[in-house]
Amino acid sequence: MEYPEAYELVFQAPAVEDDVVRVHRTSSAGAGGYPIYEDETGIVRAEISADGEVRMVASGGHQAPGVPRAVRTAHR
Repeated sequence: MEYPEAYELVFQAPAVEDDVVRVHRTSSAGAGGYPIYEDETGIVRAEISADGEVRMVASGGHQAPGVPRAVRTAHR
């Protein structure tokens, strides 16, 4: 299956514009068998299915990542 190279994860931010994080596909797969995507820092990580379902993946101990309100294919 062909997966996009990058997505934008849109998080609700209180009292300001939404926070958009661009993530890129890695060579890793998550528990569901879908690609793991991460931002340039490696802190924001998500497993994203072909249907656009997102499962956030903790990148360190004691991390409780929020769920994005939207996911969209990133264009160059």
